[in-house]
Amino acid sequence: MKKLIGLSALILLVLVPSTIFAFPSVFPHGTTIYKPKKCFNGFTIFTAEGYQTVLIDMNGNVVHHWKNLCNEEHPAKLLPGGYAMGATGKRGRLLGDEESNDLSVVDWHGNIVWTWKRAGVHHDFQREGNPVGYYVPGMDPYVDKGRTLFVSHKIVKNKRISDKPLYDDVILEVDYSGKILFEWLASDHVREMGFSRLARIVMYRYPNYTMTRTPGVVGGDWIHINSASWLGPNKWYDSGDERFNPENIIYSGRQTNTMGIIDRKTGKIVWHLGPDYTRTRRLRKLGQIIGQHHAHMIPKGLPGEGNILIFDNGGYGGYGVPSSTAPYGVNVDKRDYSRVIEINPVTLKVVWEYTAQKAGNRDKYKFYSDYVSSAQRLPNGNTLITEGSVGRIFEVTPDYKTVWEYMSPYYNKSENFNLVYRAYRVPYDYVPQLEKPVEKPVIPPENHTLRLKDLMASP
Repeated sequence: MKKLIGLSALILLVLVPSTIFAFPSVFPHGTTIYKPKKCFNGFTIFTAEGYQTVLIDMNGNVVHHWKNLCNEEHPAKLLPGGYAMGATGKRGRLLGDEESNDLSVVDWHGNIVWTWKRAGVHHDFQREGNPVGYYVPGMDPYVDKGRTLFVSHKIVKNKRISDKPLYDDVILEVDYSGKILFEWLASDHVREMGFSRLARIVMYRYPNYTMTRTPGVVGGDWIHINSASWLGPNKWYDSGDERFNPENIIYSGRQTNTMGIIDRKTGKIVWHLGPDYTRTRRLRKLGQIIGQHHAHMIPKGLPGEGNILIFDNGGYGGYGVPSSTAPYGVNVDKRDYSRVIEINPVTLKVVWEYTAQKAGNRDKYKFYSDYVSSAQRLPNGNTLITEGSVGRIFEVTPDYKTVWEYMSPYYNKSENFNLVYRAYRVPYDYVPQLEKPVEKPVIPPENHTLRLKDLMASP
């Protein structure tokens, strides 16, 4: 009998997880689809389960690894010159607490070159020079200067929201020396967020009370902000709409199904979406957004500039009328599929939408991540999507064709999941330490003709 030859490598090339999901026991990992001429080619950075931060090429080869940067639920971002940015140190997420992480910039070798101690950063941060943290031609984030925007937590008491302590979200902007320039506490603005009286009653009683990552500390994670970024230069402000001042900040509240734009000068919310998507005809046409992540304005210079791109997770979220599936009135909104939507922020019209059905599947649940995840608009008009809960990163064309796909092989050892919080693509020249790799197409055969015996040597 001959030995089984290269089984894992062959499986990697010939199975297509996007069309066999929901959910098989055996499926390939690494790059499973790659059409070089149709992609925005470059390196992709993401935080891997149990492996910190990795940088891969288009064929899924790990070309670099930062061992000291990020845990699995923080993004890592690449800066020009081979620098990277993210959380270092401990895992806590409370601003100023001894058990909390630092927000740092590290060089190619992992040496810390800038840090903001005990930041308690969670979910998102940006470095001046680039409003959104992903590649935009002509908008490079600064390495050795500039402001930093990030999201952290504070334990606060606010009886307008609940009689329980709140694990509240705070958005900060600091200068390069560490001085705080701007601070915005979410609970101070609950009256600007459009909640019904019933939602406020439910929120008061059950504010998503949870353990924090700081030992012994609990609080109500009532809004759960998971992204924050500057708007950056945009056509709406150029035409006179002050709501879209480039310095203003857009955030996403996962638990409340809400998004807002904060006036950088006054702190007031000047544009808001959610939680009720039935109030007007335009909102009903947009459809209920649930548990969304990575809401941001597409930067100037990219296709779709000025529109807001959102990974609309589905899953669960919101406060409202109790039901058999939400007996306490928490997480009343539910949907068992995800979508990526690009909307005009003035008209709220959907400009572009990605779902499993639009990609050619009958069942919408075949694209589904009920937590984490993101979407990045690429310079060629494609969109890089992180379907985070299943560890899938893929690039799609405007007409929904998948031209690159990667399955993370990095699993949590105790719970057997390969979560990827968020991934970013950068061009090759962002990393002068590496040469441009050889790009090898990966074109798999049809799944329905494939049998495992085809991957084994004949006796």
